[in-house]
Amino acid sequence: MEQDWVKIYTSHDFFKSEMVRHVLTDENMDAILLNKQGFPYRIGEVEVYIHKDYFQQALEIIIKNQL
Repeated sequence: MEQDWVKIYTSHDFFKSEMVRHVLTDENMDAILLNKQGFPYRIGEVEVYIHKDYFQQALEIIIKNQL
């Protein structure tokens, strides 16, 4: 992954991570979902990454929306 991306959110729930990514992209921020869950049991984490320039703004949005 490129140097300018930082992890903003981690969850074991794929859909919750996708919801966070979707909220951030609705705010015109590029967000990337990295699924580290193994198959077939979906054990592991799903991470959301954001460009470091938007980190503070993204964190405020996540807190405001109680995600």
